[in-house]
Amino acid sequence: MNLNTPLWQLTVGEFLELQKRESPVKQDPVVCNPGRTFVYGISGLANLLKCSKTTAQRVKNSGIIDKATSQFGRKIAIDANLALELIQKSKVKHR
Repeated sequence: MNLNTPLWQLTVGEFLELQKRESPVKQDPVVCNPGRTFVYGISGLANLLKCSKTTAQRVKNSGIIDKATSQFGRKIAIDANLALELIQKSKVKHR
């Protein structure tokens, strides 16, 4: 097998042999903050709060959990513990 051979020209056997020879580099998992739990997206927030997606979107848009929310484009990551804490504090203020 020539290293300059295009992948689409390999036979199945050559492809499997190539996969066996090239083992992926093993890396240790990266732990950003041990003990912190994240939920992702509006559906993750809805599952955390045990409510509908519409209500979860309303909570996010209200600004109550802004400190727990990171958004990059359409991707949303929410620190679950901090979000629950912020929601609890906001309920106490409103009573």
